[in-house]
Amino acid sequence: MLTDLIIKNFAIIENMHATFSAGFNVLTGETGAGKSIIVDAVNLLLGGRARGEIIRTGEKEASVEAIFDLSGAPHLETKLVAAGLEDGHELLVRRIISRSGKNRIFMNGSPVSLAQLREFVSSLVNIYGQHEHQNLQRNETHLQLLDNFAGLQGPLQDYRSAFATYQQLKNDLDRLDLAERERQQRLDMLRFQQQELQGANLQPDEDEALEQERTLLLHAGKLTAATSSGYEYLYAGQDAVCERIAVVAGQLENLETIDPHLGALAKSLQTNLYSLEDIASELREYAEKLDFEPQRQQQVEDRLALLSGLKMKYAPTISALFEYLDQITAEMADLTDIEGRREQLQRQLADQNKVTLDAGQRLSLQRQKAGLKLTEKVEQELADLAMARANFEIRFFPLEEPSLDGLERGEFYLAANPGEEAQPLAKIASGGELSRIMLALKRSIPEGDGIRTLIFDEVDAGIGGEAATAVGEKISRLGKDLQVLCVTHLPQVAAFANQHYQVAKEEKHGRTTTGLMLLTPEARVAEMARMLSGSQVSAQTLVHARELIESSLALVAD
Repeated sequence: MLTDLIIKNFAIIENMHATFSAGFNVLTGETGAGKSIIVDAVNLLLGGRARGEIIRTGEKEASVEAIFDLSGAPHLETKLVAAGLEDGHELLVRRIISRSGKNRIFMNGSPVSLAQLREFVSSLVNIYGQHEHQNLQRNETHLQLLDNFAGLQGPLQDYRSAFATYQQLKNDLDRLDLAERERQQRLDMLRFQQQELQGANLQPDEDEALEQERTLLLHAGKLTAATSSGYEYLYAGQDAVCERIAVVAGQLENLETIDPHLGALAKSLQTNLYSLEDIASELREYAEKLDFEPQRQQQVEDRLALLSGLKMKYAPTISALFEYLDQITAEMADLTDIEGRREQLQRQLADQNKVTLDAGQRLSLQRQKAGLKLTEKVEQELADLAMARANFEIRFFPLEEPSLDGLERGEFYLAANPGEEAQPLAKIASGGELSRIMLALKRSIPEGDGIRTLIFDEVDAGIGGEAATAVGEKISRLGKDLQVLCVTHLPQVAAFANQHYQVAKEEKHGRTTTGLMLLTPEARVAEMARMLSGSQVSAQTLVHARELIESSLALVAD
């Protein structure tokens, strides 16, 4: 609900602050007082076009601010929280128009884009009249209005759920087809990698063993010389160490009868001799192992280079290479089975298409029945609004492919006068007709599109008498559920308002400015008398004005 409207330096408005209440708020005033200027200012908050010429003469910028009570719009509060724009249960919107062209928009103190402004505020307010922002002229909203009228949210949700599943399957199949070339390229690459890794005949930890072998090969000469000479010195050479120790041990053993202690030493030498012989044997075996083939070192280098290349390309270790080989083998299996996956998706898509079409056809049938009822109800309402012979209808156009909203597109058509062919509403309705049609729709569909604040401009164009009274009554009854602001010249409409505002011009310091004032009961009677008789207000006119207000309010008091 719109609670406050602040306009500064906009056209002939210098500084205006108005507060509005729930129910039916009417704005009246003499021709040229600036009523439409106020509506134009609100239209800016709905994302209307900003033009530099609307800035008051002599000023650098104009601004329009509005405060909305969001207590009846929890969905919007949730969206504001998600956008980081929350501020309790209120929304403060401010739009600044500058002569320099640096226009700015703020929501709850944070700068936002024009698209964000339209997204949020357009779900709070609708203006019906000669303005850019016309929800009724957007035919994509017509099905929504019909579904709300008929209470088809349940069947619509069932259809949308089926459609979403169908769309997901279709997208999966499309991606499968579109990725065929990429899939084949991926398969070729994986097949090459698999062949390269399998052809390498990898062995666990072989790189470590090869590194060690390479080190030995690089020092084979030193190792051979050391082990061969050691063997010769200890055992095989002339006067070898083992031979000399054996001679000493024999001499000590022969002296054991003289001194038993020498016998013990002989045994100790013999034990050490066995150990030295074992060492000499190992040195000989080691030297024999070092007798590699001449090409072995090159083989080791080549193998290590191969392993190094594989590790650089695919994984850092031998164990990781084995894991990678397992991964690509599994992926190849999945990609190779793509034909099976395609056949599975095609079967699922065909089944889901039937489910979607069945749900869509049920929804379409309910819409057609509801369309006849809505047409009848709207035409009844239009008859009370000086459009008794208008022909209103809802036409359905089958879609080539199912959409999120169903199997058809719906659009409102109107023939305002007998003998005329019905045309799309957006093409033929004048501002006054558009406002009355929306009034009829809002009366027929109180919840409508969920917007809680309606502004009617020129709703009384071309009507009077009983039709004007009917318009006022209908707006008043609409105001019991929604907030309505209505600009009117007709006293029969204004008499039904819950709050009456007067738009008036005055001179300040030699300049004209427009103001908006909430009228007291007595001031309202005087304004109504002016509307009834013009500038010549008599006592009888005042009595008539008071009676008109009282009788009108009594008519909608139930």
